[in-house]
Amino acid sequence: MILPIGMIAGAAAAMLAASAPAQADSGWPVYGGDSGNTRYSALKQITAANVSRLKVAWALQLGSLRSQESTPLVIGDTLYVTSSHGPKNVFAVDARTGEVKWRYSPEVPKGIEQYACCDVNNRGVAYAGGKIFVGRLDAHIVALDAKTGKELWKTQIIDHTGGSVITSPPMLAKNLVITGYGGGEYGVRGAIVALDQATGQEVWRTYTVPGPGEPGNDSWKGDSWKFGGGVAWNVGSYDPKLNLVYYGTSNASPWSGAVRGNDSSDIGPYSNLYTASVLALDPDTGKIAWHYQFTPHDVWDYDGVNELVFADLPAGSKKTPVIMQANRNGFFYVLDRRNGKLLSAKPFVDVNWASSIDMQTGRPIEAADNAKRPGMKRKASNICPNLIGGKNWQPMSYNPQTGLVYMPTLNLCMDLEGVQPEYKRGAFYLGVNFDLDKAGPGGHLGGIKAWDPVKQKEVWFNMDDLPWAGGTLSTAGGLVFHGDIRGWLKALDAKSGKTLWKFNAGSGIGQGPMTYELDGKQYLAVVAGRTTGIPAFLGKIGERMINPFPEGGTLFVFRLP
Repeated sequence: MILPIGMIAGAAAAMLAASAPAQADSGWPVYGGDSGNTRYSALKQITAANVSRLKVAWALQLGSLRSQESTPLVIGDTLYVTSSHGPKNVFAVDARTGEVKWRYSPEVPKGIEQYACCDVNNRGVAYAGGKIFVGRLDAHIVALDAKTGKELWKTQIIDHTGGSVITSPPMLAKNLVITGYGGGEYGVRGAIVALDQATGQEVWRTYTVPGPGEPGNDSWKGDSWKFGGGVAWNVGSYDPKLNLVYYGTSNASPWSGAVRGNDSSDIGPYSNLYTASVLALDPDTGKIAWHYQFTPHDVWDYDGVNELVFADLPAGSKKTPVIMQANRNGFFYVLDRRNGKLLSAKPFVDVNWASSIDMQTGRPIEAADNAKRPGMKRKASNICPNLIGGKNWQPMSYNPQTGLVYMPTLNLCMDLEGVQPEYKRGAFYLGVNFDLDKAGPGGHLGGIKAWDPVKQKEVWFNMDDLPWAGGTLSTAGGLVFHGDIRGWLKALDAKSGKTLWKFNAGSGIGQGPMTYELDGKQYLAVVAGRTTGIPAFLGKIGERMINPFPEGGTLFVFRLP
């Protein structure tokens, strides 16, 4: 259903027609700020000296409660933002005032929550060529007219009732719309799918778990590949110079390793490709150019899907184009994005399931005697980090001025024990008993960390006695912005981590803020509406995350007076 509210002026329409990357200095053209997901802005009107004067310019009610995770886009003078639950709404609004230009409210099947692990969130849209592209919980990609909100085409990627939903915006490359989907907890076989932007027709589909006759199928025990997981549910990255699209993949399915291989640290041939990995794909063909597997034969639910952030970092005598990822397994990886070569990997949180990463093989050196690897009726206790990860989906940012990464981290541990799984379509396919209600060393549960990716060293750390700190934005104004589960939006000094300003949004903030400039004024925007799904797994820690803090659904936009 489309609800047109107002008209877009001719000048704004012309700006909408312009290519999104051309707006990068003043707008926010793509989910991660740029196709390398750096979440860095060159805008610097808001600085450490004046950030304390920030005031709310306008707010938009998103029309749904719970788990708001959208990053707005700003193309020309129009801001596009989604709500949770479907999304229930996609809005186009005047980026100066918040006045609604149109609203798209799709009909999403009732009861879809049962297929959505682990909440009913939507992380936003993509833009190109006068079209808005959005993924939906019913596993469709939809193209909308950016000026009117009219639905232009709709393509089903997979049947969502098997446990597959789409929660993240697609990646755009050339004339393609590229997406993955969820389902790693449901025994769904992962794939990355490319559609034609003009028509929605499928161009290619690359399975992330190889079938018979495909390279890597022999890394699966028997026919376990059929339900192998490895889904690409988070955002991708794109390097147009190298002509490569990058996606991280999720855990292998089921979590119990006995179904898929040796159920031991001696994994033999059963690495379970291409789960818990990063894949570099040729967007013209969908062929895998290279891969790197973070956690072979994963039994900890250590998804490899966290955002893949670009930088040019010194390696020897020259700079190297790299991908950086703070993986759920607790290690911070730096890879050459041309070929996937491992350049460095160090723990960024407390890690005890592995001591280090072997720089020759690229594989983790696990704790001896399967001490931290759960198996069939073999309990592993106090594994750190837990399956929520050293870092979850909340995005980090990279500031090329300071050379630092700013990331939300978690400090949680767990007990796991394998049990016999039973596959039932559309239901969890796990094969483990778990206890995730465990604080990590030191007792704090997370925080925001500044990290030097060259030295692989912590620079500063703001601890939090609750988990689930929000994603970060870093700016040329010397600031880092982030939210938290309590609803505080904070501005930090990028060099020291000192809090310079804060605002309470009334509900938790998980997504990272974004910023844009119009008419010489810099704006800051963030959605508020705390999560519900993840705390349900965390026992008493989860109760502390949700009981004091209400659900919400608001986009807040700030500027200097």
